[in-house]
Amino acid sequence: MELIQETPDLSAYLAADEVIDHHHPLVRETASRLARAATDSYDYARSAYEFVRDGIPHSQDSGDPRVTWRASDVLELRTGICHAKAHALTALLRAEDIPAALCYQKLSHDDGGGHVVHGLVAVRFRGAWHRQDCRGNKPGVDARFSLGGERLAWIPDPESNEMDYPVLYAGPHPAVLAALRGAADRPHLWKTLPAAL
Repeated sequence: MELIQETPDLSAYLAADEVIDHHHPLVRETASRLARAATDSYDYARSAYEFVRDGIPHSQDSGDPRVTWRASDVLELRTGICHAKAHALTALLRAEDIPAALCYQKLSHDDGGGHVVHGLVAVRFRGAWHRQDCRGNKPGVDARFSLGGERLAWIPDPESNEMDYPVLYAGPHPAVLAALRGAADRPHLWKTLPAAL
């Protein structure tokens, strides 16, 4: 699949905003700590990915009812669904001047009823975009940071009407962000997340 930038301006994938708030002191401190231990930008990106994947539990897996959406809140509260964790990873990458985008998949819902949009991150290295899934591993899920072939949590099944969306967004998709911001708790969010983009 060919990934398509929402905007041709690469600087948009380094920008900070209300959600990808990499200017926030907690994001900056976390990025600085990870960068001090990294040997180069690739090593930093892998470390940031593993920090978010392994150090911030997916709220569905942990049973945490809180809903986070701002990168700094995800880092502070140490919880979030795939979208929130993608916001945190994007902020950490951009904090160290590594272009990062948000991208999505349409997957079958866990309960088997319909579909739900799943959030990923794409990182730009060696002149190309590489998708990463930082949602967190669990039995049956073994996502890894990779520039040499995708190691995502799930591969969409076209026969189940699942799909990869090719667009790389500089900010969260408005439908996803509206669901996150409007949710009273995670059970409520599960009912309002978009089924498709």
